Amino acid sequence: MAWGKNSRARPRTRWRRLGRRLAQAIVGFFGISILLVLLYGFMPVFVTPLMILRLFEGEGISKDWVAYEDVSPDVYRAVIAAEDNLFCQHYGFDINAILGAFKKNQRGKRIYGGSTISQQTAKNVFLWPGTNIVTRLLRKGFEAYFTGLQELFWGKRRTLEIYVNVIEWGHGIYGVEAAAQFHFKKSAAELSKREAALLAAVLPNPRRWSAGKPTSYISRRANSIARRMDQLPTAAPGCPVGLIEDEK
Repeated sequence: MAWGKNSRARPRTRWRRLGRRLAQAIVGFFGISILLVLLYGFMPVFVTPLMILRLFEGEGISKDWVAYEDVSPDVYRAVIAAEDNLFCQHYGFDINAILGAFKKNQRGKRIYGGSTISQQTAKNVFLWPGTNIVTRLLRKGFEAYFTGLQELFWGKRRTLEIYVNVIEWGHGIYGVEAAAQFHFKKSAAELSKREAALLAAVLPNPRRWSAGKPTSYISRRANSIARRMDQLPTAAPGCPVGLIEDEK
């Protein structure tokens, strides 16, 4: 009888042990992720999962962190105009853009994205590129989580600062300072409105297009971005665009 009771108790013990370990893992994940977001609130982001992946693929890493005020204000306007014109109005997610992209994706073969700059920052800083539908959906879940943390702890200005410092702008080129030096032989602070628009124009596929040697399509896209830069709202509370105008 004692043997029978012990044999029935063992599975329950294993499940309890598994449950404890799972709970510890979940608590550890939340603790580490929140700590990272807090640290990146004032520390530079020196490396990202994408940079490490590209390194293993045989590419180098050209990257120099620059402070918010050491980047031309036109760069911030350009990326907002190109990637997320409601950046200063939303709280990390543009629901209308997400729904619009979903509907377009249902109709055609071309894949449209509805991610905000906040979401793209979360993906670039904390996550990995999705290679199939399962990993992409999993990444999207984590992306939403980190986006919420960023909106809570960073604010718009810090999100923009990190975004322009970590995004890929060519093979082995990360961040606006490295991109400015590579494409235009000048610092990020010296970029003109046209150059900022060209950098923003290639962001959908910076490994295919070059800001320094733009195709006719990229040149037209940069012209459109430059026009939209002048139409961005400036009155939203806490919006960095207003600060950018004041700095000019």
